[in-house]
Amino acid sequence: MSPDVKLNIVKWIHSVIWVFFNGVIVYLYYAAISGNIDYWVWIAIGVILLEGIVLLIFKKSCPITLVARKYSDSTKENFDIFLPNWLAKYNKLIYTILFVIVLIMLLFRLLQ
Repeated sequence: MSPDVKLNIVKWIHSVIWVFFNGVIVYLYYAAISGNIDYWVWIAIGVILLEGIVLLIFKKSCPITLVARKYSDSTKENFDIFLPNWLAKYNKLIYTILFVIVLIMLLFRLLQ
């Protein structure tokens, strides 16, 4: 299998995982807005926190990016995922902010 094909497979896997985490964030917003705070909310928070720990362990880099690096020497932010370059560049910042906001929303719901 050529490096381009391998990189494409890694990009698909990375993109699917990214979509999954978007679903988790959307679910947390749904729960916070609707007040439907159940055990899935706590699992979702745990999944996001676990991802954060993984990113910290890998020095703010996704382990999938490290795998993709074997197949490309591109300097683009989105070389390893099917996202626009600007979103790949600011992805961690954007989703950290979104996660903190939803945690605050959930906290307000729980204190009501």
